[in-house]
Amino acid sequence: MPVLMLRNMRKGLLFMMVAGLTACSQLLLPNKPLDVSLASPITVQGLPVQNLISYDLYADGTVLHAMFSTATADPKQPYIGYLHSDDDGRHWSAPIALGQYARATIESMAGNDLQIAASGDTLLAIWQVTGEIPGMGPLAAMYSKDGGQTWVAGANPTGSEGDQSHPDLVADSDGRFHLIWLDDRDENGYQGVRYARSSDAGQHWELAQTVDESSCSCCWNRLITGPDGQLNALYRDMEPRDMALAQSMDGGKSWRRISTVGEFNWIFDGCPHNGGALIRTESQTLHALAWTGVEHKSGLYYLRSADNGKNWSLPQAMRGEALAFHGDIAAGDEGRLIAIWDAMGADGSVVVISESVDNGRNWSASRQISTVGGSAVFPRIIATRSGFLAMWSEQKPGGGKQWMSAILE
Repeated sequence: MPVLMLRNMRKGLLFMMVAGLTACSQLLLPNKPLDVSLASPITVQGLPVQNLISYDLYADGTVLHAMFSTATADPKQPYIGYLHSDDDGRHWSAPIALGQYARATIESMAGNDLQIAASGDTLLAIWQVTGEIPGMGPLAAMYSKDGGQTWVAGANPTGSEGDQSHPDLVADSDGRFHLIWLDDRDENGYQGVRYARSSDAGQHWELAQTVDESSCSCCWNRLITGPDGQLNALYRDMEPRDMALAQSMDGGKSWRRISTVGEFNWIFDGCPHNGGALIRTESQTLHALAWTGVEHKSGLYYLRSADNGKNWSLPQAMRGEALAFHGDIAAGDEGRLIAIWDAMGADGSVVVISESVDNGRNWSASRQISTVGGSAVFPRIIATRSGFLAMWSEQKPGGGKQWMSAILE
């Protein structure tokens, strides 16, 4: 073959390779990263929410519902407020106070947060109150039938005065409310995962039962709904201390443990005070965040399941400049996921996010969204019509804990 022809062929092949790589790079380029509005305190009547103790966030259609508690001059009676937003968290209604309905001191705090869920104008709130032993006590329920304007005391899910903690509350498309929590109902010294359902916003409860008789005793739980009466509960197991998934296929009538979400085989005789995160996308894929303290692998991991939780992808570490800890996850349109977590930075704990635009297969480098110089912890994130809303607790040196938010679009 003539030398000139060979050179031309090599040039042609090289051009095709470069062009192909360029095309592939363009296909793999992520969508434009979300813009993050300046993190700002949530204000009530023009003043930032200070001395935050606990909060929860819930989306029902186009309305965002939130509940929070703050410390007051009376340590036995914190302020509990409900508020809502009709514009994706840019503005919030004046708060409606619920604290006067509390029959005892509130035990709910960060990691064991009070709960709010909604179905139209019907709202249900759950929190833990002090029982016979300080630091422990049963759950209390309050419900509203008029969009949160007035509230009435509901019933305890089991009629118990024993210790009940770490609740998670959701409403399904039929207006029924589903609740999971931890308690030592069997009085054997071990906490278990419990479940109950209410068809009348917490006035009465049904189907009270044990999901798992032995679980970690101080990690939050996550409960999500699915099609055709499906429910999925993510919780931390007792031994090993890995995250577990329990499932009901009949609206809560029966439950079974179906998988371990991240098989780290973490043997730990203690409590990490760290639960997980769980969502379901329109493709019926489950996405989870799970934290482990196992040696040489400590950190927060992302996993997904395409078969309704039976099998999970290999754990993918959510990395940044510091060890990720408390995490949450939300899903938007077209395969976009946002993970959020707190991590110890050079100047204290910070809140960071990471994005995926391919349904969780790849994740962007993490970036901080909390303000510089503050200690930011316990973030949450939720999908909105225009993007996402993130919330967390943040404290500047010498100041109180503020309730912070950022809009991601």
